[in-house]
Amino acid sequence: MEKTEQFNKKKKTITKTRSFATINDPQNYQYHHQLMQYSNSNNTYGIGFINQINEYHQSFYHGLLPLPICPPLYPKPTLQNVPWKYHNPPLVTSSDAQLQHITATKVLQKQEGLTSRGGYGRRVKDVDQQPLVLARRPDSGGVEGHVITLLANHFPVKFDDSQRIFHYDFDITPRPSKEIARMIKRKLVKDNSILFCGAHPVYDGGKTLYSPVKFQNDKFELFISLPINSQENKQNKKFKLFRVNIRLVSKLDGKELSSFLRNGDGYKLLPQEYLHAMDVVLRESSTAKCITSGRSFYSSSMGDAKDIGNGAVALRGFFQSLRPTQQGLALNVNFSVSAFHESTGVINYLQKRINSLHDLSQREVKCFNDEERKEVENTMKNIRVFVCHRENVQRYRVFCLTKDVTENLWFHDRDGSNLSLVKYFKDQYDYDIQFRNLPCLQVSRSKSCYLPMELCVVCEGQKFLGKLNDEQTSKILKMSCLRPKERKATINQVMAGPLGPTSGDQGNHFKLQVSKEMTRLKGRILQPPKLKLGNGGQTTNLIPSRRDRQWNLLDGHVFEGTRIERWALISFGGSYYQRPNVPKFINQLSQRCEQLGIFLNRCPIVSTQFEPIQLLNNTSLLESKLKKIHRDARNNLQLLICVMERKHNGYADLKRISETNIGVVSQCCLYQNLSKPSSQFLANLALKINAKIGGCTMALFNSLASQIPRILKHDDPVIFMGADVTHPHPFDDFSPSVAAVVGSVNWPAANKYVSRMRSQTHRHEIIQDLTEMVVEILEDFYQELLKFPKRIIFFRDGVSETQFQKVVQEELQAIRAACLKFPGYKPPITFAVVQKRHHTRVFPDENDHASSIRSHFSDENIPPGTVVDTVITHPREFDFFLCSHWGVKGTSRPIHYYILWDENQFTSDELQKLVYNLCYTFVRCTKPISVVPPAYYAHLAAYRGRLYLERSDSSSAVSNKGGCSISRTSPPKATPLPKISENLKNLMFYC
Repeated sequence: MEKTEQFNKKKKTITKTRSFATINDPQNYQYHHQLMQYSNSNNTYGIGFINQINEYHQSFYHGLLPLPICPPLYPKPTLQNVPWKYHNPPLVTSSDAQLQHITATKVLQKQEGLTSRGGYGRRVKDVDQQPLVLARRPDSGGVEGHVITLLANHFPVKFDDSQRIFHYDFDITPRPSKEIARMIKRKLVKDNSILFCGAHPVYDGGKTLYSPVKFQNDKFELFISLPINSQENKQNKKFKLFRVNIRLVSKLDGKELSSFLRNGDGYKLLPQEYLHAMDVVLRESSTAKCITSGRSFYSSSMGDAKDIGNGAVALRGFFQSLRPTQQGLALNVNFSVSAFHESTGVINYLQKRINSLHDLSQREVKCFNDEERKEVENTMKNIRVFVCHRENVQRYRVFCLTKDVTENLWFHDRDGSNLSLVKYFKDQYDYDIQFRNLPCLQVSRSKSCYLPMELCVVCEGQKFLGKLNDEQTSKILKMSCLRPKERKATINQVMAGPLGPTSGDQGNHFKLQVSKEMTRLKGRILQPPKLKLGNGGQTTNLIPSRRDRQWNLLDGHVFEGTRIERWALISFGGSYYQRPNVPKFINQLSQRCEQLGIFLNRCPIVSTQFEPIQLLNNTSLLESKLKKIHRDARNNLQLLICVMERKHNGYADLKRISETNIGVVSQCCLYQNLSKPSSQFLANLALKINAKIGGCTMALFNSLASQIPRILKHDDPVIFMGADVTHPHPFDDFSPSVAAVVGSVNWPAANKYVSRMRSQTHRHEIIQDLTEMVVEILEDFYQELLKFPKRIIFFRDGVSETQFQKVVQEELQAIRAACLKFPGYKPPITFAVVQKRHHTRVFPDENDHASSIRSHFSDENIPPGTVVDTVITHPREFDFFLCSHWGVKGTSRPIHYYILWDENQFTSDELQKLVYNLCYTFVRCTKPISVVPPAYYAHLAAYRGRLYLERSDSSSAVSNKGGCSISRTSPPKATPLPKISENLKNLMFYC
């Protein structure tokens, strides 16, 4: 249940509803001051007061607003019923031979009582499966490459393993907001020093309290009152009472964590609870001073909020997380920027958010049409607002809009009389409602609680969870795009400043010491591979020798060019002055293709079609136009080039129709690039077209088999697979997720990939149809090479560390089940997770004068090929950071590769070289990319699948008797994706 907390403020009553707290908010200062002042003159209540409290509950407490039911983070894990037992080959390990006998069937046995942290103040119990032992690091790290000294934004943390931490359950009734709960905790600790044994416990804002010493009692109950004003009688003070039950849950020992970090017993799990307790300790001070969002903190003291348009502002802040590493515990701190809702009047907010309402205040008839109403309701749902029409400033969470407009709304007063809302506001507050033809905000799921929009203001500090538009995204990126020197200085300022994790004294009470110096470590720079290009039927080679490892095709051809004889062009929009550029563009594109070794017929097979851009709004008419072009090309069209006046939502329909209904590859571009097309623009377009039709840009001169001969053989083909799952935006509670799997189908080049896509349960991260998709890709592989791959190397994108166990348990089984569809086929599998969204950053050490590659500039990124697999990586498990690209803007973010399962027994050098070389084989550009291509292709394919569903009818709500739209209690069955045309499914049309 969602509850409101009331308190005095200059003879006003203020209601707080789970809002973000910031020290810069004067209301919070006033609230805290009055609460502490009241605490000095009022005692906390003992157990004997219980009867009066129960009576007080019945006579005073007002109805509290219910919270929506929160879905679980992910469904309960279940084991797939796979009728086979697969024994692993020996795992790579240097310390213990026991791992060689661990089998998939053994490690999946049930274990009663297994618990893991499921979030602050709550536990998730899992009694279904025992964790797999993830792949261990095969050696002490790689040795290939030039050594370079680096700095990482990991700050070493020392702790006393003899320090016990006492975990208490801290239960407050009725349930307050986190802000009020923290104030209750501070007051109780201050007023009951003897009972708490003089301790300074830390609180996670939920139900967990951690103390460095044991309290006087293992279980006790306290009562605390907070002052409020009664609206009916402002002269009589009343108090709201809270009951606090404190109970000892467990005693946490630091010796297990210390043993884990010392690489003692290699099979024990990380003691998550002790680590979580220390994480709460280091967050305590920042939480009290900043707006908190996940693991990040934001404050205007780090820079004023910036208006990014459409009712959103951007705030600067920092991220922090405690991590186990080879050097021990380390605090990862990084600069962060995030978008928040602008605190402004609701009418003004809606005018900024919704284009069709920008003139709402000037309308003669101020009302919403059906489309506007739906958009307003989606925009306002779950946003917190406060009212400003009375002395009481009260905060609520918006549930929906009322069915009727304001002038038609009536409600029952406390004495049972029926009152008009408009008349009530006039009589009670002497206020004439202006926007009477607009609906009100409904702030209760069950009760009639209406708020006129014009009297509501959006509360500050609310994270903007909707999808940012291009302009907003650009402004956010510009704010967060700090060069290495500036980012490093900002992080150091956080560590030394008044908001950071070392700003409080909580660490001293728990015997924690956080260094304020970044971690200094050694990295290595891998050498770039030699590449193979085409040259008029001949093969040439080059080594990317530039500092940024880029190369050009000015004097060479693509390795494999295609012939495009039958193609057409369709134009959507374009001004009178833009359309004449089309013939010139066709001529320039065909010339640039010819220079690159790609044949593009200079004349389209069908005359160019010029259509208004509004055609993209009409799906049926668009489909008929595209089908007519295809028929005019005798149903044998290879390519459709689409020139668009601007970006348009109809792009999704265009791709879906052309790739599923018609069966033709399409390539889109904008008119703004056609007036004076640069050579680079034409080359990029040509490379994409070539890849989509079946060509490739380059290949490795020395095949992967020749570079890693211990494992890879020229006559034993290997398949590289990638997988990713995309989810709908946060406010979408019904659309399915989309999973995609890609696989290479040529060897030893390994640069052409086929894809398979499936829709699945809303926000389900585990790929549900993985077995079926892998089977189809293996069949395609066999059709190309007439043999199955001897080894499978699988790159999984989009998985967080909390999901490692579940993903490797279920998806590894699914891959094996796919292999067993073919009798006797049991290839060794390497399963690696590719993490892009992490906060580790690595900087060149400016003081490393001995480095031979030290740049002439002090503000440059680490060079491509920089790999780190010591000091800041996991104490024993097989992971490494690789920066394979050159960072042109901002600070380079290395990709974190985490090997969960390795039956191919790679060494560190072998796997790092393999991944780095693959990054040079991406078909769309002439430079190494930041992430290994199989994972990148899977991301592109999953995004394409999302486009296929994007224009579908999204109404998933029904109306209740109060006229509000409510979400489904459970996600609907996933809408299946349309089937890709047979002549496209083996092409890289998704590039």
